[in-house]
Amino acid sequence: MELRRRVNPSQLENSSGVWPDAPAERSCNSYTVSGTARSPATREGGKGGVSVFGGFATRSGSAILPCQPWQQCVSMAAGLLVAGLLALSQACCVNAIHENLLWFSQLTEVEREISFRTECGLYYSYYKQMLQAPSIHQGLSELIHDNLTESKRTINLLQRMNIYQEVFLSVLYRVLPIQSYLEPVYFYIYTVFSLQAVYVIALYLTAWLLSGSWLAGTLTGVWYILNRVDTTRVEFTISLRENWSLPFLALQVTAITCYLRPQLTHLQQKVMVWLMYVTTFCFCLTWQFNQFILLVQALVIYTLDCADFLTTSQVTTLYLVQVSSLLSVWLLQFCNSMILGSLVLSFIVAALFVRHCQPGLKTGGLLVRVSKVILHSTMVLLLTVTINYLAKKALQLRSDEHIFKFIKSKFALGPTRDFDANLYLCEEAFGVLPLDTLERMAGTLLVYPYAVTLLLLSGMLLVAAMHNLSRQRGGSAEEKKAAGEGRVVALRPDLAYNLLHTLFYGLLAFSTMRMKYIWTGHMCVVAAYGVCGTELWTLLLNAARCSSRTLLRLVRYGVPLVMIGCLYYKFWPKLMEELSELREFYDPDTVELMTWISTKTPKKAVFAGSMQLLAGIKLCTGRVLTNHPHYEDKDLRERTRQVYQVYARRSPEDVYDILRAAGADYVVLENSICYERRHRRGCRLRDLLDLANGHIMDGPGDNDPDLVAAGHPRFCEAIKTDQAAYTALFARTFQNKTFHVYRVKKKRKKSVRSSPEPSMTQ
Repeated sequence: MELRRRVNPSQLENSSGVWPDAPAERSCNSYTVSGTARSPATREGGKGGVSVFGGFATRSGSAILPCQPWQQCVSMAAGLLVAGLLALSQACCVNAIHENLLWFSQLTEVEREISFRTECGLYYSYYKQMLQAPSIHQGLSELIHDNLTESKRTINLLQRMNIYQEVFLSVLYRVLPIQSYLEPVYFYIYTVFSLQAVYVIALYLTAWLLSGSWLAGTLTGVWYILNRVDTTRVEFTISLRENWSLPFLALQVTAITCYLRPQLTHLQQKVMVWLMYVTTFCFCLTWQFNQFILLVQALVIYTLDCADFLTTSQVTTLYLVQVSSLLSVWLLQFCNSMILGSLVLSFIVAALFVRHCQPGLKTGGLLVRVSKVILHSTMVLLLTVTINYLAKKALQLRSDEHIFKFIKSKFALGPTRDFDANLYLCEEAFGVLPLDTLERMAGTLLVYPYAVTLLLLSGMLLVAAMHNLSRQRGGSAEEKKAAGEGRVVALRPDLAYNLLHTLFYGLLAFSTMRMKYIWTGHMCVVAAYGVCGTELWTLLLNAARCSSRTLLRLVRYGVPLVMIGCLYYKFWPKLMEELSELREFYDPDTVELMTWISTKTPKKAVFAGSMQLLAGIKLCTGRVLTNHPHYEDKDLRERTRQVYQVYARRSPEDVYDILRAAGADYVVLENSICYERRHRRGCRLRDLLDLANGHIMDGPGDNDPDLVAAGHPRFCEAIKTDQAAYTALFARTFQNKTFHVYRVKKKRKKSVRSSPEPSMTQ
C-alpha cells in the first residue's frame, strides 16, 4: 500500500501538536505537606468530608484545605469541561489524520477494506459477517460454528478470539436507527476513535486525583496529544485489540487510584470496587494478552503488600477483582482453557494461599521482616510455577506456549531456531524500545519532569518502605489503626500504586516496544503530577529554604501554565500543518487481486498464503483460509509453518502435499516475501524457514556448521520458471507486479507436458 500526497510534495510530518490551552483554574486550594502524613481520622479525631477530586476537608498528604462549596463546584465543573474538550480534541485529531492519510471518504469499498491491514482486517471481517447475516441469532451461530476461518476445521470464534466488541457493535448498528445516514464502517471507526476520548478522560482523572488539581489533568491531555506517535497508533491500526482494551485499562487505574484514597465512605468503596470490576472485565474481554498485563499489575499489588502500603482488605479486594473478571471472561469465552492456565491466576492463588499460611508476616524488626518477605516471595514463586504447571497439564494447554518460547529466546544468551519464537524476535515491534522514542518525548518536555518525579518518588518509596518494615508491629495494620495507633507512611497508597505501575510497565515497554502504549499514557500522568502536585514542590522548596504557602501555590499553577503556553507556541503550527497535508490510499495491485478473487473464483474456494494477506482476502472476498494472523492456537501455528514452506527450499511434491492436506485450492505468492529485503539476513521469512528446516541461508554471511545445503531450489522462485515438475501440480491463474496466484490441481498429472493456464494479468 502506498500513501500518495494530494496537495504538496513535502514529507508528511511525524510531529503532532497541542490544542489551545484551557483557562487556568481558580484555585481555592492550599496544600500543607510534610515528609510523612498520618491518617486524617487519627490526627483530627474525625472522619472528615470526602471530595473525590478535590481532596478532603481535613489535611491529608496532598489534600486541600477547606474552601467555599460554590468554589468547589465551579472548579470541578471547569475541570470536567476541560477534560471533555481535550477528549473531543483527541478523537477529532485521530479521525482527521486517518481521513487525511487515506482519503478514506473517497475510497471504494474494497479499498477501505484493504486499508484494514493484517489482523485488523480479520477482526473487522467478523463485524461485517455479523451485519451480513440474515439475523443476529444466525450471525452468532455462524461465529460459534465457523468453518471459513480455518479450512477443514470448525471452530468457535467467540471462544478462540476476543471479538465480542465486533459482535456488540454489529448488534448495536442493527438496532439503532442510523443505517440511513451512517455507513457500517464509519460506525465502527467512530466507536474506536471515541474510545480514544475515553482514554484521555481516564488519564485526566487519574492525574487530577493524584495531584488534587485539574490543571494536572490538562497537562496530561496535552502531553498525550502531543506525543501521539508514541501514545497510540489507532489512526492506522483501528481494529487492533489494544485500541479497544487500553482505554478500559486506563479507567481501571483511575478506579484503583480512587479506591486507594483514604477516608472513602463505605458506599464510595463499593462503587469503586464495582467500577474496578467492570473496567477490568471489559479490558480482559477485548484483548487476548490480558493475562500478561494483569500479571504485571498483580506484581505491583504484591510489592505494595510486602512493603506494607496496603491493608489486607485492599490487597484481597484487588486480587479478587482480577480473578472475578478473568473468570467472567472465561465463562463468556465458552470456558477458554487459556484463561484458567494463565500465570496471573496461578500467581494470585499462590499469593493468597501463602499469605493465609503466614499470619505473622508483618511482625518483627527490619531484618526479620526482610527475611520473611524473601521467604514469602520464594514460596509464592515456587507455588505459582507448580500450580501453573499442573493446570496446564490437566487442561492439556499448549495455546500460549509460543509466547513463553518468545520470552525464553528473548532473554536467553544463545540463539534459537524455533520458527514461532523467531517470527516474534525478528519483528521490530517485539524488540527493545528505541532510544529515539525518548528523544521525541523529550522534545515535548515530557521526559524531564517524568524523570525527576520518578527519581524523587522512588526515593520517597524506599524511605517509606524501610520505615514500614522497621516498625515493631504487634498485629495487622487494621488492628493497629483500630487501636488508634495510626499508620505513618511517607507516600500515600494511591501514589505508591501509580509509581510502581509506571515503573513496572516502563520496564515492560523497554523490553518489548509494542507494550510502550501501555506505559506512555501513564507516563504523562506521572509527569503532570510532578509538575502540579504539592509533595515534590514542597520537597524542593524546603531544600531551597524558601518554602511558603504563597510561593507553593504560585509554582504549582504558574509552571504548568507556562509549559502549556510554550508547548502551544511550539507545536500548534506543526499540528495545523499535519492536519492540512493530504495523502491518499494507493494499492492497485492488491485491489486488482481482491477483485479477481471475488469475480473469478468459487465462493467456497480455499486460499493459502501469508497470514497478513489472507486476513485481507477473508475481509474483501469472504473466501475460506488455511491460516490467519490470530496465532493463539498450536495447530494453527503448525499449519502456518507448513503453508509457509512455499517460501522455503522444498520440492514441488512436498509443497503440493502440504497444501492439499490443508485443503487449499489456490496459493498466493508475494514477491515482497519471496525477495524480501526489509529485514536483515537471518530475519527474513525465508531465512527463518531455512533455519527451521536445517538449511543454509541465502546470501553472504556466516552459517552454523550443522546447516546443510538444500536439495531443491526455493519454491516461490522456481515455480515461476514453468518447469514440468511444477506445472504438473500447479496452474498459474493470476499475476501482477506483486502477486502470483496458482491453482492447486486436484490430482497429479503423470504427463510432463503441461502448459499453465493463461494469467488474467500479464
